[in-house]
Amino acid sequence: MTIQVIDSRLPPHRLLDEPLLAFGNGGSDKHPLRGLQTHGPYSRDSFGTASIRFALITTTALYGRARQFLGTLVSQHRPTDRPKYVPLYPGFKNVYGVDLAPADDSGIQLAPGIANAPDPHFAIAAALAQAIRQLTATRSSWDVLIVALPAAWRQWRVSSDGAFDLHDQMKAFAAPLGIPTQIVWEDKAISFKHPCSLSWRLSMALYAKAGGTPWRLHRTADADVAYVGLSYAIRGGTSDAFVTCCSQVFDADGGGMDFVAYDVGQGVDLDNPHLTRDQMRAVMSRSVRLYQDRHAGNLPTRIVVHKTTRFRDEEVDGVFDAWDACEEVECVRVQASTPWRGVRLVAAKPGQGPSQPANWPVQRGTLQFLSGRDGLLYVNGTAPGLAAGNGNFYQGAKSIPSPLLVTRDAGSGPLERTADDVLALTKMDWNNDALYDPLPVTIKYSQTLARVIGHTRGLPDAAYPYRLFM
Repeated sequence: MTIQVIDSRLPPHRLLDEPLLAFGNGGSDKHPLRGLQTHGPYSRDSFGTASIRFALITTTALYGRARQFLGTLVSQHRPTDRPKYVPLYPGFKNVYGVDLAPADDSGIQLAPGIANAPDPHFAIAAALAQAIRQLTATRSSWDVLIVALPAAWRQWRVSSDGAFDLHDQMKAFAAPLGIPTQIVWEDKAISFKHPCSLSWRLSMALYAKAGGTPWRLHRTADADVAYVGLSYAIRGGTSDAFVTCCSQVFDADGGGMDFVAYDVGQGVDLDNPHLTRDQMRAVMSRSVRLYQDRHAGNLPTRIVVHKTTRFRDEEVDGVFDAWDACEEVECVRVQASTPWRGVRLVAAKPGQGPSQPANWPVQRGTLQFLSGRDGLLYVNGTAPGLAAGNGNFYQGAKSIPSPLLVTRDAGSGPLERTADDVLALTKMDWNNDALYDPLPVTIKYSQTLARVIGHTRGLPDAAYPYRLFM
């Protein structure tokens, strides 16, 4: 086999700074867990309660272990995995400034034998729905609902045809009731061998679902900007009702995030989903109203809309129609699947031969321009100074980083600003203890809502706080 090597030159590249996060007491850090450990959560002084109370649904056989496991979240744990990244967990109250405790008379033990029913998927989902209904009677006495499920039930988590997903069914049932839920599996959590990592991950999720804000983006410029993410799904149980799902990070610092589920009706090509100008205007108009409701009728100076497919001209027109009062409007395509790969080269000294591959992958935040409107953004890559001892940290471990393709289909200004938005929003998932996600939260959370809608029939067409689907 002959391999042809093509010698070509790409436009210059830029290196974006690692986004800074804001925590309690005015503190800031680039590392989310280190920032929580050092400064506490962003909302520490405004949380408004001394304790987060949890209700519990589980089986009779698992009840004792689940209560004991949840009690470990108040204790200190030292890292036993990922030691270069995970710091010591000092205990729930020491991190968040509030206690974590079981609510009185808010525990339900499911009857044995549920999974032995003719249709275990339906039986388990129905039992959980009944238990959640029962707990609504004591809703004022607890803040977040924890559902601990036995390992033996994991085989019924998803149906063989993919039409049923227990997680999504429960979220869709609880969200209209305003109930934030946390599923804890016996084998994936209760029996997990690394309590420090698990405590960070679970405690952060419980704090956010109870209404807290672990961190926000630390912004010193371009503060008057809002973000909207779009994704698509067919509503579960139908063949022709198409739903557009919006995940919105309304504020420049990543706060005020809400979901909007909006049915746009029939006539949309599912293989290549796009909206008409009227449909896009209708979807964006709901985003406008929701933003104004949260900001005393005001609009941002700049609005950025993210999705994973190309913005057609009529879609761009619909976005501009709805947000015409904003000074700047950007429509940005973020594609995770690209054929591009890259390695970092170290220049040799004069007379010592060609450049050689570096010991570490491409640095996170590297933006390789392809043109004036698109570029390759390395969200995954080496993060200097983020490991213990201020060393290099590479979240991808052994893989070669794959970049995102970021394309601005409408808008103007430096492409670095557009890419910096994407890079920053990869750090805004409070349901994850990682340094960053592979996608910005605008895309990831809109896809989460799309998946829930795709598995359910009964989720109303409405706006929802993000924490109900975490």
